[in-house]
Amino acid sequence: MKYKRILLKLSGEALMGTGSKSNIDPAVLEQYSAEIKAIKELGVEIAIVIGGGNIFRGGQAEALGIDRVQGDYMGMLATVINAMALQSALERHGMFTRLMAGIKMEQVCEPFIRRRAIRHLEKGRIVIFGAGIGNPYFTTDSTASLRAIEIQAGVVLKGTRVDGVYDKDPEKFPEAVRYHQLSFQEAYSKKLNIMDMTAFTLCQENKLPIIVFDMNKKGNLIRVVNGEDAGTLIS
Repeated sequence: MKYKRILLKLSGEALMGTGSKSNIDPAVLEQYSAEIKAIKELGVEIAIVIGGGNIFRGGQAEALGIDRVQGDYMGMLATVINAMALQSALERHGMFTRLMAGIKMEQVCEPFIRRRAIRHLEKGRIVIFGAGIGNPYFTTDSTASLRAIEIQAGVVLKGTRVDGVYDKDPEKFPEAVRYHQLSFQEAYSKKLNIMDMTAFTLCQENKLPIIVFDMNKKGNLIRVVNGEDAGTLIS
């Protein structure tokens, strides 16, 4: 096992699956829970940040005539809905969890307190961070980077639909080449869209590696945690 404590960043859109007509596909929750349980049984300490794009994305606000700040708060609430769904699925698989949010909502989750989050991880609980960092203009990628640094995670694992970072969009260009490893500087110079700039800079300045991998491929998460070549490492 290469990484003792990880921050897993999941996409909200991925929860929709492919065949589901609802915003949250139960089959995706089941698959994610099984993958997470497999690394939990290795003794990995797991924190999770999940996006809200399957329900509402702050960037949609302007098109709907909604104030940007208001839209960002709506997006934060969407992440809490997804976090609650994931929490329920994980607990159904026998894991102990805690949901912590950047916005106070005592009936639903704990407020984010750094020392308490670390203590939950040390006790073997999976900690899910919802509602971003509690401020508008910050993405869930930025939340993932910041929370990972705060809890002293060894790596940010960014689960996506593709098996790493490519020189061009592999869904449009079959000849696209996957990078196995990149430095932060190379990713900058090649203008690779891995995370938003705030999130990316946070990781670079704090020497926190990022691995981009395909979360939907069975067994990939455990391979990444074991240090196998199942994605792209940016360090």
